[in-house]
Amino acid sequence: MDNVAERATKDNLNYEDAFSKPIIKTGRWTLLIAIPLSFLPAIYLYLNYGAIPPVGRILTGWFLIASIYGSYYVIEPVSFFPVLGVSGTYMSFLAGNIGNMRLPCAAVAQEALQVEPGSNKAELVATLGIAGSIITNLIVITIAAVAGNQLFNYFPEPVINGFDFVLPGIFGSMFAMFAMKHPVYGAFALSIVLIMLGIIRVLPVYVVIPASVFLTIAFAVVSYKRKNKA
Repeated sequence: MDNVAERATKDNLNYEDAFSKPIIKTGRWTLLIAIPLSFLPAIYLYLNYGAIPPVGRILTGWFLIASIYGSYYVIEPVSFFPVLGVSGTYMSFLAGNIGNMRLPCAAVAQEALQVEPGSNKAELVATLGIAGSIITNLIVITIAAVAGNQLFNYFPEPVINGFDFVLPGIFGSMFAMFAMKHPVYGAFALSIVLIMLGIIRVLPVYVVIPASVFLTIAFAVVSYKRKNKA
């Protein structure tokens, strides 16, 4: 047993040195570079057309967006990390479309190969799944940018209205997939959401989402510890 434990520890150290640390180093500077690059369109409009809104309106818009999506700054890294892993987290937050594209691709790839969640193999599989989704996404976005508006002219109205249900459908299927693996946790998470939305009702969305996420995490941790003690 001691030899097995030593070998596992050594493998984890080799994995950290060979994969995780270089990923963290590269991920930091790529994301830091992406931050100023995000302002290039606004800088271009200002330099070429002198178009810039008043500072008051910029701050108002920022606070409005922050009040709606501010909770996601905490929720997404915490709740998505177990599936994405270190490398997948850096790639996903750089590429975007995490909940509706990167996370499902990573989860489906892990499910298809039956890897243990949270393991090194799971992280590698998630990385490959996310990389494939990014390449596919770039191709699809390029086609959509060129011909997207023309294609929508040929779609009937029910099909166009159906796009409003794409994101809920993705999150619903993701929830069902993980809930089937751990029905107790899934039932608890669903119960918390139903209580807050159906009984309490007064809580805003930016409170309901983090509350349900962290309460479910706490419940899972407590249940796991009690099961191990038993």
